[in-house]
Amino acid sequence: MPSDIKYFNFIKLVLLFFLSTPVTAETLPIANFSATLLDGWENKEFNEKTDYRLSTSEDKTVLSAISQSSASGLVKKTKVDIKKYPYLNWSWKIDNHLDIENERIKAGDDFAARLYVVVSTGFMIWQKKVINYVWANNAVKEDVWENHYAGKRALMIAVRNKQDSTHTWFHEKRNIYEDLKQLFGKSFHYIHAVALMTDTDDSQTAAKSYYGDIYFSTD
Repeated sequence: MPSDIKYFNFIKLVLLFFLSTPVTAETLPIANFSATLLDGWENKEFNEKTDYRLSTSEDKTVLSAISQSSASGLVKKTKVDIKKYPYLNWSWKIDNHLDIENERIKAGDDFAARLYVVVSTGFMIWQKKVINYVWANNAVKEDVWENHYAGKRALMIAVRNKQDSTHTWFHEKRNIYEDLKQLFGKSFHYIHAVALMTDTDDSQTAAKSYYGDIYFSTD
């Protein structure tokens, strides 16, 4: 076989291999609860302590959260290049919906589950930008509103609500880069912390929820 034909066939085989091989997105782990790890997560208490602990759900290790008129969260300080890793991925489920009519007022600023991303452009409080992805009750999905305590620096997005089933795992994927750009009107290169919280202090109710692994991805 002439060498040029052999070379052509070799290139064709290489191209077929790459075309038939799926491209796997690169990931950046933030929470490895399934590996029974809580490294780097710090407790932040606002009003009594929510009970966070590793537990088992459907044969997997996850983080459970039990809140009884309490508000505390877990925070992990980590700098993530969201131009390289724009997608935030996580899973969660709740055991009960909260009986809350209006999440936009102080008495309703409680959520069975929520996940935060934090951007810090300086040391002062007004130099922080926060998105709260929340499991709401009455809010329409994708509704956005200002946090009652932090105002326009912290914006809430209803990802789930009372129409979503309890005792069911839901897997979420958000383009953090685009969400920040759309909500705050500018592009950010990095986020500086991720946090989660189950809180029921304002409504004086109770909630139990679960969080699976959290990671950023390129796609």
